[in-house]
Amino acid sequence: MELNRRQFFRICAGGMAGTTVASLGFLSSFSVHAETRQYKLLKAKETRNNCTYCSVGCGMLMYSLGDNAKNVHESIYHIEGDPDHPVSRGSLCPKGAGVLDYIHSETRLRYPEYRAPGSDKWQRISWDDAIDRIARLMKKDRDANFIEKNAQGLTVNRWTTTAMLCSSAASNETGILDGKFTRSLGMVAIDCQARLCHGPTVAALAPTFGRGAMTNNWVDIKNANVVLIMGGNAAEAHPVGFKWVVEAQTKNDATVVVVDPRFNRSAAVADFYAPIRAGSDTAFLLGVIRYLLEHDQVQHEYVRHYTNAGLIIRDDYAFNDGLFSGYDASKRQYDKSSWFYQLDDRGNALRDDTFSHPRCVWNLLKAHVDRYTPEMVSRLCGTTVEDFTHICGVLASTSKPDRTATILYALGWTHHTAGAQIIRAAAMLQLLLGNIGMAGGGVNALRGHSNIQGYTDLGLLSTNLPGYMPLPSEKQPDYQTYISQITPPSLGVNEVNYWQNTPKFFVSMMKSFWGDHATAENNWGYDWLPKWDRLYDVMTQAEMMQEGKINGYIVQGFNPLAAFPDKNKSSRALAKLKYMVVIDPLATESSTFWQNHGEMNDVNPADIQTEVFRLPSSCFAEEDGSIANSGRWLQWHWAAAEPPGEALHDAKILGRLFMRLRELYQQEGGANPVPLLNVSWDYADPYDPQPEEIARESNGKALRDLYDDNGVLIARKGEQLSSFAQLRADGSTSSYCWVYCGSWTAKGNQMANRDNSDPYGLGCTPGWAWSWPANRRILYNRASADPSGKPWDAKRALLHWDGQRWAGMDVADYSQAAPDSNVGPFIMNPEGVGRLFSLDKMNDGPFPEHYEPIESPIGTNPLHPAVVSSPVVRIFEADKANMGKADAFPYVATTYSITELFRHWTKHARLNAIAQPDQFIEIGEALAQEKGIVAGDVVKVSSRRGYIKAKAVVTKRLQTLTIDGKRINTVGIPCHWGFEGATRKGFLANTLTPSVGDANSQTPEYKAFLVNIEKA
Repeated sequence: MELNRRQFFRICAGGMAGTTVASLGFLSSFSVHAETRQYKLLKAKETRNNCTYCSVGCGMLMYSLGDNAKNVHESIYHIEGDPDHPVSRGSLCPKGAGVLDYIHSETRLRYPEYRAPGSDKWQRISWDDAIDRIARLMKKDRDANFIEKNAQGLTVNRWTTTAMLCSSAASNETGILDGKFTRSLGMVAIDCQARLCHGPTVAALAPTFGRGAMTNNWVDIKNANVVLIMGGNAAEAHPVGFKWVVEAQTKNDATVVVVDPRFNRSAAVADFYAPIRAGSDTAFLLGVIRYLLEHDQVQHEYVRHYTNAGLIIRDDYAFNDGLFSGYDASKRQYDKSSWFYQLDDRGNALRDDTFSHPRCVWNLLKAHVDRYTPEMVSRLCGTTVEDFTHICGVLASTSKPDRTATILYALGWTHHTAGAQIIRAAAMLQLLLGNIGMAGGGVNALRGHSNIQGYTDLGLLSTNLPGYMPLPSEKQPDYQTYISQITPPSLGVNEVNYWQNTPKFFVSMMKSFWGDHATAENNWGYDWLPKWDRLYDVMTQAEMMQEGKINGYIVQGFNPLAAFPDKNKSSRALAKLKYMVVIDPLATESSTFWQNHGEMNDVNPADIQTEVFRLPSSCFAEEDGSIANSGRWLQWHWAAAEPPGEALHDAKILGRLFMRLRELYQQEGGANPVPLLNVSWDYADPYDPQPEEIARESNGKALRDLYDDNGVLIARKGEQLSSFAQLRADGSTSSYCWVYCGSWTAKGNQMANRDNSDPYGLGCTPGWAWSWPANRRILYNRASADPSGKPWDAKRALLHWDGQRWAGMDVADYSQAAPDSNVGPFIMNPEGVGRLFSLDKMNDGPFPEHYEPIESPIGTNPLHPAVVSSPVVRIFEADKANMGKADAFPYVATTYSITELFRHWTKHARLNAIAQPDQFIEIGEALAQEKGIVAGDVVKVSSRRGYIKAKAVVTKRLQTLTIDGKRINTVGIPCHWGFEGATRKGFLANTLTPSVGDANSQTPEYKAFLVNIEKA
């Protein structure tokens, strides 16, 4: 009997003669009835961990054996799903099922290696030699290029010529060390995978709701009446999390709608599917908003009380012919001062709750979306008018208080030059429907990597600090200027405006960074923080490398050659470096960018003078620590084995490098050593900081006895804090990341909690792990009750006012203000309400607007032909020549993920490599017929940047769409292959993608660009 793919994974993960297909003898087929051997777990050690791949954060049980003899390490030999985990409930997807092959991959790095300038080979070196050589290179570069004061004589303390890329799957505790390491050295060119994946999520949701995270959680999806999957493919990218969509469908009679360029696996189980042109999502969503307003399908009381619909905008704000007021063509940016409220003499926003004022947000929104008729949406998106209006009606059905819709999206929305505005439109849609703060509601960003949420929380982006505070710029030369500019004044009477506590968060963070050295007299060490002068995101880093302005690169758990836009540009950029340090468990394409791999990487090693160090690190199964899943759950996991060979934990690598640099500066002096020497690195073993001590530091503690306003002692000196409400701005508290305060209290490690009980039956399991902020499971949950405190939907009540306090299944996202106190539920916004008009918080407009991708298949914009694409899109002058036109590249390409592979990791796992060994390109039947291509043909796909070759998959899943009168075909490009790993060698898909990015987050465009295709 032949096996299908599902049976193959089930047997390999479940027990036939071992865990991997290596034990199956690589047979092309075998009988399902082959005798299986039961696992012998009697003597095994069981260790609880979480999957390292996507952000579902599935629970895993790892089994290892070792006799504890001297020099004998335990080895993991079996992994299965954790049945107690409330999200995954024992399930693992094909990626998780193959994780043992990742842990034991033949491409795991086992000892440090060095590649000399111009060399064509690696040579093995010792850890001591590697650390010493790297520290010497870093110190030499820092001493030569450190900028203590800028041209105006202001203290900036920045080092721009060495950059660092941080991981997205390492623990939060490693991320904290990353932050201390980089900032104490003055580094500003730091970034993490979040920039390349979900940067637009924070950029869009924070200006709308006050925070930039998934509003609800995975299990809560089951409570929805309507599930809109758009800008993502949860069934394929988050298979285990998708079970909650199916549960909503089967047990809650939910209607599942998928809108996507491809008929994907999510669409296969949906109740309704509609195709859409890649890059036109904003038009679709604004069309839905127009439909809701035109048909009076909004939740009026919610909108009136909980949004800024009634607030009045300045008279000089305008939008005409594709441009908002304040545009400066010479700078390609907006002066956003007109994008604000009219204020009274007390600084509060003027409002008209009757919505009769012509300048109120409600009326401006109606005017803005009036152009997005069903016919215009169809013209721009290719979706038929009938399909579009049907979806509008399905969503409109949730404008009732007792019905909710949830929106699930991922990289299909974030990977666009207008990604943040697509997500903004979805957030506005949900506010109009009253679906924010509700069970089964929300705008739910399905994060990609397992700890992208955590690394975003920890501020590991070029201009960020932990807890979503900004890194100071050189325009904020002193502490008072900085703190006054980033602490927002209230815009409404009695509003919580929780960001008014920013001084408490910042000072507590600085006490964590610099300990006793941070004092009131030196403004908490403010001068030691680097001050940025420009953006230093990944696109800027590649540009600066090409210009010779970045000499060194530390790459930790990141694969920039495979991840950055325009692979060939990235290759040229890396070749300009003087040195590069790769810290990774695996042999990545970035570490071997200097090797020739034929057409896939056609370089001459002798021409590349970059020194490369490859340092082997641990993987998730070999470390203790926490990761934050998409639902903001911080889950603690434990190591089941030691790293292989000479590989070290990330913390030990960073600890050794940090201490060697500190020793060099102590012994020899150098450029501004004070921040490095003063930074708090007070671990029991500074060469090997332990996750537990870092996690306690992340939470924070009292630095002296703390008393409340009534003189009652609330925390003793040295005691772990229980809440960020205890933080002070006087230096009496420390907390590295204020939103994590409460994760490790005096009662212990809350992230390790394992009570999976669900007392209310709504999927709220407050005893499992710990969720920021304050263990809250659904953000903005005060909005689930009406202004009087009565739940909108009694059957799915999250909170209610019991006469004395807010009570219910979740931690109230609110102060304990009574319902009649006129305090809005969106406490992070100064006006206390959700924003339909985002004020000056977005770089490309306070309302979303449809702009064509930079590479447009139609070359015009029917809404405003004079402004085709976003006028403030992120693009460097040198890259403009690399943008293609439809005459030479007539087809729209979009990248996507497949179930069996995860980015560029799982191709190192033999099980996954066997399941998907060959790179392929997906094209529709009409395009295949036009080009004379049949399934299995090798095709060449080319863009203005380069070309790739792969086998053709001809499918009905991609339809030909009519866009502005033109017939447009789409080419689907999975993004997983490369020239390293266990799969057959393949081309890096980002060879094709343009170096152009979102105006707010600088996240590159991977989902809508132009290509040509032909038989190879």
